Amino acid sequence: MTDQVMATVRDEVRPKKELPFRLREPFLSTPEAELFRALETMVEERYVIFAKVSLNELFYIIRPNENVHFFNKIFRKHVDFLLCNPRTLKPEIGVELVKPVGRDETRASDQFMEELFATAGLPLVHIPSSDHYEVSDIISLFQLAVIKVRQSNGKKMVDPVEDSVPMCPVCGKMMVLRTHRAGPLAGQLFYGCIDNPKCPGTVGVHG
Repeated sequence: MTDQVMATVRDEVRPKKELPFRLREPFLSTPEAELFRALETMVEERYVIFAKVSLNELFYIIRPNENVHFFNKIFRKHVDFLLCNPRTLKPEIGVELVKPVGRDETRASDQFMEELFATAGLPLVHIPSSDHYEVSDIISLFQLAVIKVRQSNGKKMVDPVEDSVPMCPVCGKMMVLRTHRAGPLAGQLFYGCIDNPKCPGTVGVHG
């Protein structure tokens, strides 16, 4: 055999080096898994839930040559859960687990995430990490996040302290703020059931 043929035979006989990768277990921590199940119960078919979505896939930086220092703020970072429209898969709400802090404290990283989502017009729900979640508590946090991002966008809003967010009078599920798109009430806010159009429940906003 020629040297070239012998080298080929040796390469085929020599065992291939195993790649140094293993499946990470568990994929979701206990608090993450419990929250995912609670979100599934809450939103049902209203949203598709994605876990651990990279911020690089969700946002891009305008004028990247001028704003290159902002890249590290989102590089290798993710949002814990992203709720998307089931038909278009358009992102609609972010959900982030946060570690409990003092009454008036906010971590810089949590504050940045909130500002990032608000800039894009997306509500970001901060949920304290726990091994168990009550759907009713999560709904309240969702309602406040939706109100907050709408306020930050300069839209006329009710004060959540002065006017509590109602539950759907038809099915009892979460209600969210919507805007009449046409007709004599065009431009006015109202509460619509999260299960719309399956559920027709609405409640007027009085302010």
